[in-house]
Amino acid sequence: MAENQNTEWKESWRDEYLKWICGFANTQGGRIFIGMDDDGKVVGLKNSKKLMEDIPNKIRNGVGVLPEVNLHEQDGKEYIEIVVSPSTFPVNYNGAYYFRSGSTLQQMTGIALSDFIMRKSGLRWEDAEVDNISVDDLDNESFKIFRREALRSRRMTREELDIPNEELLQKLHLISNGKLTRAAVLLFYEDPSILQEGSYIKVGKFGKGPDLQYQDTIEGSLIYIADRVVDLIYLKYLKAKITYEHDRRVETYPYPRDGIREGIFNALVHNCYMFGSPIQVRINDKELIISNRCILSPGWTVETLTENHESEPYNPHVAGAFYKAGFIENWGRGVQKIWDACEEMGAPTPEYSLLGTGIRLTFHALESAIITDANETSLGETSGELRESFGRTSEVVREQFGIASEQVYLQMAENPERGLDEIATNLGKSRRAIEMQVKKLRESNVIERIGGTSHDGYWKINPIEAWEKK
Repeated sequence: MAENQNTEWKESWRDEYLKWICGFANTQGGRIFIGMDDDGKVVGLKNSKKLMEDIPNKIRNGVGVLPEVNLHEQDGKEYIEIVVSPSTFPVNYNGAYYFRSGSTLQQMTGIALSDFIMRKSGLRWEDAEVDNISVDDLDNESFKIFRREALRSRRMTREELDIPNEELLQKLHLISNGKLTRAAVLLFYEDPSILQEGSYIKVGKFGKGPDLQYQDTIEGSLIYIADRVVDLIYLKYLKAKITYEHDRRVETYPYPRDGIREGIFNALVHNCYMFGSPIQVRINDKELIISNRCILSPGWTVETLTENHESEPYNPHVAGAFYKAGFIENWGRGVQKIWDACEEMGAPTPEYSLLGTGIRLTFHALESAIITDANETSLGETSGELRESFGRTSEVVREQFGIASEQVYLQMAENPERGLDEIATNLGKSRRAIEMQVKKLRESNVIERIGGTSHDGYWKINPIEAWEKK
């Protein structure tokens, strides 16, 4: 038997061990053995009879709980076992609150303490009622996204969704005593920062160390953020390695989309919004790190997350809405889905780490998909094959307008429905750089935009005779 989450060994009794009693009572309970060394070997007690009288009284008076205290004997040596049951109410020692995390004892302060007392009282931050926002103030676009995704995921039927917004919120347990809850505002209000600062996601692209190259802030309701953030990351922040299998173009991103999606959605569901800190997605050439503030369930550690476990979302009603929309699973399988997605593409296993109240999920890039020189990729693997397909036309574009214009031309010629963001991502260029080349090609009648700039438009590639004469 070794020391663990629920077991502690002490050679002799000290009154300061009442903190350990407090920590066990505030988490999953546990046992303290008095008269055993750090290796779990019985060393015996000289005053066991007196301790059997003193310890229960000290615990009752100092902590306010009544544990089971047993006297045992092994090889002629006596030792004491103190069995502490988990408490249904907050337990303190000299006004301080402690909890057990792994084999360590930690004191709760600030937001973590407020959250602990609320939970022990049967309350959650997300369930508090909001006075100054009504159903009519909520964002219609967020409701449209929710209904679309819930129907697509088949988690709700069309009949269940074809009801007024207020009735839908009631079904999702987001209305209490006729008022919206904080969870409702987070999920469906256009600017939830009015309720709590930091209710958004920051995405940043970094070079070496702290070198921030560019960033975005995705604000809005959690439903809106969930609908937008993954597309933004893959369109603007990640480059696909382009290869060809026979005549088929293959795009390989350095991270599995399903895994990144699951990681971000888990952060949205489990984030402790009381801290007022945004969820952050930090991206460099070899790592993608998702970080958020959290308070793990009592007795949980980082290791618990990577094992089979019950689903215990920090914000159950936010999680319930995300589940109905098909954004997350409901059985604690989120971490396993992330692991499976990385394994399927051959990427390294991600890692969870915990520093104070901050939890980080680090994805390591698939080595074969890392692009170290964007120009080499776009000019070599991308343009080489396409030049052979478009022959003389491509050569003339290069001769008259330069290599950069040729790259953009080939992207459009290969797929006329391709948007500027996708072209920029494929070529490893900024959108502004692509816009400059597009302007040049359009002014020379090499290309035309049919259908405007919406998603249903496309690029018309004019024959060489039309634009050489212009």
